[in-house]
Amino acid sequence: MLNEFKAFISRGSAMELAIGVIMGSTFSAIITSLVNDVMMPFVGMFIGVDFTSLTITFNDSTILIGNFLQAVVNFVIVGFILFLIVKVMNKLSKPAVEEEVVVVEAEELTLLREIRDSLKNK
Repeated sequence: MLNEFKAFISRGSAMELAIGVIMGSTFSAIITSLVNDVMMPFVGMFIGVDFTSLTITFNDSTILIGNFLQAVVNFVIVGFILFLIVKVMNKLSKPAVEEEVVVVEAEELTLLREIRDSLKNK
């Protein structure tokens, strides 16, 4: 079992996943700081409300609505940045995919022509 675990860990996909998780958590910390420390104070200045202090109280329970709003803003920013990253990566990788498809189509077309010609000769 130990050898199987070593093989699993040494494969590239497991390492890439670990690196992705680490980078994702670091990126999340940066975005959280950006939203909490930079953006929300500006939004609070324009609206006149400090979002971190927004709460709703029912009897003895307090709902921290400001923290929820900050989490929503974090989600929107992270989603938008990931959208931009994927869009750029797709744009960069797109020409290589198109060239490969053209080569495959040309080979298939040649093969189909050969089959057609051999069937005509019979």
